[in-house]
Amino acid sequence: MIRIEHISKRFKKLQALDDITVQLIKGQVVSLIGPNGSGKTTLIKSILGMVRPDKGKIFVDESPINGDPDYRKKIGYMPQIGRYPDNMKVGQLFKMLRNIRNADEKETDSFLIKHFELEKIFEKPMRTLSGGTRQKVSAAIAFLFDPAILILDEPTAGLDPLASEILKGKILEEKKKGKLILITSHILSDLDELTTHIMYMQDGKMQFFNDIETLQEETGELRLGKAIARIMKGEKTDKNWIDKMFEPENDEKIF
Repeated sequence: MIRIEHISKRFKKLQALDDITVQLIKGQVVSLIGPNGSGKTTLIKSILGMVRPDKGKIFVDESPINGDPDYRKKIGYMPQIGRYPDNMKVGQLFKMLRNIRNADEKETDSFLIKHFELEKIFEKPMRTLSGGTRQKVSAAIAFLFDPAILILDEPTAGLDPLASEILKGKILEEKKKGKLILITSHILSDLDELTTHIMYMQDGKMQFFNDIETLQEETGELRLGKAIARIMKGEKTDKNWIDKMFEPENDEKIF
């Protein structure tokens, strides 16, 4: 559903993305992981058309994203920090989005609106909301139009435990529908039950892209957080396992 071919992006002296090539298909829940400054946000913004790569191409459903913004209708995006008009009321925000899409309430997914009890704050201006409540609004917007692709940037950050479980349950439901879901998170325990594939980035480069079972096998760790910690510390059970993943005979494991 998303095909990325040799994209690179530099901001002055910073090489934010360095020759990234990967193919993401429906049914995958891809955890995009890496240290701060590894290029994760730049990659997401490139897919969304918010950043234009210096080199390379991005395709959504085999169509290049350059030019026509209609492809964005296929994507539900939850930013790490949602920014909305201060004086707009919560209910007005959802109404405006439905009007833009020419969709009535019956055609939109109100699961998170209901379970986050957002109807109770429909008359509140966005400026009055706490960070956690803004996160709930952002989550509800991401799922609102039943998109085929979901991009969720630190989705549980700032959410209370109940809201976090509600959101993870919704993600699991969309996973069962075979949607492509791309998630970034520093709370790796949140990703254990969701993830099918791991994409690990560092210094603007994709270090590896592989399924969770292979990662667990090669590191000897069942928990995603411990497996990634081993990678970041260089403590693999087989010190050459990443190199092996990129050998020609194992190409099918990567993409």
